[in-house]
Amino acid sequence: MRLPSPEPEEGALTLPRRQFLYLVAAAAAALPAASRVAWTQTYPSQPVRVIVGFAAGGPNDILARLIGQWLSERLGQPFVIENRLGAGSNIATEAVVRAPPDGYTLLLVGSPNAINATLYDKLNFNFVRDIAPVASFIRGALVMVVHPSVPAQTVPEFVAYAKANPGKLSYGSGGVGGITHITPELFKMMTGVNMVHVPYRGVAPALTDLLGGQVQVLFTNPAQTIEYIRTGKLRALAITTATRSEALPDIPTVDEFVPGYEASSIFGFGAPKNTPAEIIDKLNKEINAGLADPKIKARLADLDGTVLVGSPADFGKLIAEETEKWGKVIRAANIKPE
Repeated sequence: MRLPSPEPEEGALTLPRRQFLYLVAAAAAALPAASRVAWTQTYPSQPVRVIVGFAAGGPNDILARLIGQWLSERLGQPFVIENRLGAGSNIATEAVVRAPPDGYTLLLVGSPNAINATLYDKLNFNFVRDIAPVASFIRGALVMVVHPSVPAQTVPEFVAYAKANPGKLSYGSGGVGGITHITPELFKMMTGVNMVHVPYRGVAPALTDLLGGQVQVLFTNPAQTIEYIRTGKLRALAITTATRSEALPDIPTVDEFVPGYEASSIFGFGAPKNTPAEIIDKLNKEINAGLADPKIKARLADLDGTVLVGSPADFGKLIAEETEKWGKVIRAANIKPE
């Protein structure tokens, strides 16, 4: 037996069924958004891991610790640096790609990530797709230095000498596919010179052999060579970035002689894709505040880096541009990982 529906009490507010269901659905949809906002407002509520794909003490590690310490002080939770070495930072990157997208695992992003996208044929991730850009830190210059036995005082003189002696000049690098390898390869492509590549296991032994004259050219961080340049043990021909270095203001850029040439190391933080935009924006805001702090700026200047303040979208655009540029160099030079 079907009972009749009770009549509404006099004066009671009634809604059409469709409007009632719409309001219920809207309220349900608003709950996750409200809880997400509340969650991100309390972020971080526990320690944050920052995965670095290189050894402690190097420039990647130093940068991660510098920015991590700033964030720890600003946000009230430890930003713990975790060094995961191997495969040119691919192991560290994959660890972050597989991590929950909750803002508690970050990646120190650098030029190797842009390079590896083409250098390695089979990766278990797509860096541009799977890592969300958070914030850029700096763009680091390299300096082109030669042994004093090379009879060239300028880039044009070097190019002329190299073309007159094809294959007789050799350049060292810190390893196949690294920034100190592909930077001179870009130089070769744009000038048409022929130099022999001699890879080392790190820039330090390459620098030792440059000082000894076993190789004649090296593109490397100015901080590693500035004292040798000042004492005349090495000769600096040019800076690889589009603007001159504050550490070596009298040294011209390669671009002044080879228009369009630019090569640099970029650094920043990334997070797993689908990390809430509110968390990424919060981190970006605090990192940009750190980049404006005089003490942080002074420390970054010691690393010969130009500060890169910008939005997550700005950093994403830079990563995409670097990936495309170095991809062309790697394919043209047929560079393969060791």
